[in-house]
Amino acid sequence: MQQRFAGRIALVTGAGCVGPGWGNGRAIAVALAREGAAVIGLDRSPDAMAETAARIAADGGRFEAVAADVTDGAAIARIVADAAARHRRIDVLVNNVGGSAPGGPVEMAEEVWDLQVDTNLKSVFLMLKHVLPVMEAQGGGAVVNLASTSGIRWTGAAQVAYAASKAGVIQLSRVVAVQYAARGIRVNTVVPGQMHTPMVEARLAGQRAGGDVAAIVAQRVARIPLGFAGDGRDTANAVLFLASDEARFVTGTELVVDGGMSVRCG
Repeated sequence: MQQRFAGRIALVTGAGCVGPGWGNGRAIAVALAREGAAVIGLDRSPDAMAETAARIAADGGRFEAVAADVTDGAAIARIVADAAARHRRIDVLVNNVGGSAPGGPVEMAEEVWDLQVDTNLKSVFLMLKHVLPVMEAQGGGAVVNLASTSGIRWTGAAQVAYAASKAGVIQLSRVVAVQYAARGIRVNTVVPGQMHTPMVEARLAGQRAGGDVAAIVAQRVARIPLGFAGDGRDTANAVLFLASDEARFVTGTELVVDGGMSVRCG
């Protein structure tokens, strides 16, 4: 490892995972720790971060697991203030929390819309609200927000709240990037496509109970020009670049990680 983040403090939301394997948050937390960062992981479920913590410990890295609802502004204010007080800085913020729900505006319940917007977009706003002042006071930092190709393209299913909120993450990132550029803070977005993660596996199994999950996965892969599905490690590699000094001249942009799916014609 290059130890690009040695001596740095990284805050990663959604650092757990619904099952074994490489979800985005777990992969990001492990990758940052392998590169020398002390990682503070936030997740609603402490149990979901157990494998993340074990993988980082096995590598000799540093990881703190914090149970948190990132849609709760008061809780986030306390967590960020505590982290800043104990570590004296927050160098990297990765906003990874998210989830989708099917449906267009007619069939989607209003409370589902509200929950989607809170989970996918308000959570990013709240983390920025409380972390940006810490970064500004220390003279800089790097923020990487996770969106989705659903925020830039039709991806095969009506999931209007997810698509709209992830599009919102992209524009929120752009605006904040310009606002804070002169203060030494870079803000970028990673846009993953159809990754095969434990969350996706669980969702497919739940939606198609008794069905052929392998066949469904094959259908998904057939849409990807590279011919295979990425996983959380591919997302993590993109995050590492954007959060590192290698991307010192990169802000307000999006890095799409989807095997070419979003640029194909059909």
